[in-house]
Amino acid sequence: MSTLPADQHAYNAALIEEFRAAGRRLGERPLLLLTTTGARTGADRVTPMMYVRDGDRLLVIASNAGAPRHPDWYHNLVADPRVTVEVDGERWAGTATPLTGAEHDAAWERIVAGHPFFADHAARAGRRIPVVALTR
Repeated sequence: MSTLPADQHAYNAALIEEFRAAGRRLGERPLLLLTTTGARTGADRVTPMMYVRDGDRLLVIASNAGAPRHPDWYHNLVADPRVTVEVDGERWAGTATPLTGAEHDAAWERIVAGHPFFADHAARAGRRIPVVALTR
């Protein structure tokens, strides 16, 4: 079971600062910053998260560390799929598309095969974990 920092907002702010200072990468760690537009506020919301490469697109997983509800960033991109991605030394505008049906299931299998902790997140969450494709 993963342990979350006591103050997730402070942890994320420090991670965002470190990531940007390091040229939008942190060693071999598959990390990106996803900027969404707040569904209620309209404000930019930046969230650091792990990603998985899938051809020309990046996949992000809305596991919310096994919480019973989807993360806020997921609700934001469902309301407005226009996003900004910071990864591998660059920043680009993109579109977020939640995967559905067989495409979701195939991607989920590949993700869990490479990162088994996501299966634990799904078991704790008791919900189908969304997988979202980020494209330029």
